[in-house]
Amino acid sequence: MFDSKSHSDAPYPFSGFVEPDINMLSDPFWVYTQIMEEVAPLQESAIWAIRDQVRRIEMQQKPLGKPQPDYRGLHDIARHAIHVTETVAVNVQTLEHILRQHERNTIPNQPFETRQEVHSRLAFFQSYLSGLRDRTVSNEKRLQNEVQLAFNMVAQHDAGTTVEISRAARSDSATMKTIAFITLTFLPPTFICTLFSMSFFDFGADSGGWSVSSKIWIYWVIAIPITAATALLWYFWTMIFPYKSSEESGTQIEC
Repeated sequence: MFDSKSHSDAPYPFSGFVEPDINMLSDPFWVYTQIMEEVAPLQESAIWAIRDQVRRIEMQQKPLGKPQPDYRGLHDIARHAIHVTETVAVNVQTLEHILRQHERNTIPNQPFETRQEVHSRLAFFQSYLSGLRDRTVSNEKRLQNEVQLAFNMVAQHDAGTTVEISRAARSDSATMKTIAFITLTFLPPTFICTLFSMSFFDFGADSGGWSVSSKIWIYWVIAIPITAATALLWYFWTMIFPYKSSEESGTQIEC
């Protein structure tokens, strides 16, 4: 998506070397002006290609449901933007060094107009690439802003989902409290009814009194050990198979 457009009718690269200006040959720094004639448009094309991608992302409509940002695509564009910024910065530094060397080195019998023309062209490209450097830095910041926005939108949606889950859990908790309260309310009467309905107890309708079987101890001998065994089984089960969270078990919860 960052490939430059083909220009079949474009002039031959470095055509200035094929038909050089004779007046400029007296300045050896003239060759750098011809190189920059080819490099500067390539840099500009790459920078505006990044800008077009950033603008396309900025113009995308934000979904109403859960955001599904293309993180892979965003990071690919960011990688290219960083590379373009690096190359432009290197070109600017190189031109600044060339300009300093051109100011220090003088050539005997060199026409002043030629030297001034070469120096002006180099200064122009240095200023031109400095502007492109500011543009590519702006592209990086805009792209970083879009990446941060994508992360924030996903985090905001997940936070809203978490709030909904919390509300549902709170409602379920209130329901369970109600069920537990009703259970605890009716559990003692239920136990008493069950106990007195056993054949160990007998209500004499004629005498109007209660009689208890001498074998009532059988109930306690069986009930107490079974209750204790059940409690011990639950305890050892939780010790052998403890609860593990999703992080400890190595599983991931898909959002």
